[in-house]
Amino acid sequence: MKKAIVYGASGLVGSYILESLLNDINYEQIIIVVRKDLNIQHPKLKTLIGDFHSLANVVKGIYTDEIFIALGTTQKKTPDRKQYYQIDHDYPILAAQLAKENGAKSVFLVSAIGANANSSVFYVKMKGETERDIINLSFDHTYVFRPSMILGNRKEKRTLEKVLISIFKVINPLFIGKFSKYKGIEAKDIAQSMVKAANKLNDPVKILEWEEMTALLK
Repeated sequence: MKKAIVYGASGLVGSYILESLLNDINYEQIIIVVRKDLNIQHPKLKTLIGDFHSLANVVKGIYTDEIFIALGTTQKKTPDRKQYYQIDHDYPILAAQLAKENGAKSVFLVSAIGANANSSVFYVKMKGETERDIINLSFDHTYVFRPSMILGNRKEKRTLEKVLISIFKVINPLFIGKFSKYKGIEAKDIAQSMVKAANKLNDPVKILEWEEMTALLK
């Protein structure tokens, strides 16, 4: 039986990761680190309240086998690039470092299609640097999930995103062959593919895009 810690459990993908883990018989305890209580009751769930600045103390001595990271913000919510970078890069790296120190052997990261540390585009570069720095922590297993458009209903209002999701649902079938990685994918499917991957680890480092994620669901 495994123990896992989840970051980003209040978000769209993170909430499905939490749900999938709680329903998985291979896990005996799921720990989430959130800024405020999600008011979820489950015998396997342990909730820790903390943020980037308090994290080291919050998770001190908390042993887990695995860490799932689905942290992220948007430019609209966080226009300051320094804060944006802290949430999307610094926080995941710190969380992973602390998890490894506490015994975690495997890390599962939600990134983004096209992530590239050498890009001149801020978002793409940031995601690429996050991937690079997570990989450089040298877990026994590092799995990076790169969705394109994430489909699903978010709690907050994102008008432009809703329009894009509607468009993607129409054009998704047009992305075939080497372009299949650009297909939109349901948040629930991303989460389920992550948990399924965690239950059959066979690579030290693996990058999963649309094709690899959906293959895990079959």
